[in-house]
Amino acid sequence: MKKNIFRAIIEIGFVIFLFYSNLLMGEFTHSGIGQSKGFQWAFFNIFTWSNFLIALIAALIGYTIFNFLRNKF
Repeated sequence: MKKNIFRAIIEIGFVIFLFYSNLLMGEFTHSGIGQSKGFQWAFFNIFTWSNFLIALIAALIGYTIFNFLRNKF
């Protein structure tokens, strides 16, 4: 039981990390505003409650789907 919870926390945390790293890269490559305003502005611009909620929901959905596929095959 503890192993499953630990695995879920790691996998969900990894998806959230990928989500935020993708947002941070987008601030510097796509919009270009991050290049002129700096890293600190871009960092605080992406860490909002709505972004965290989106990342958490996406991570939970992804974990559920991959866990289902892992158990099925």
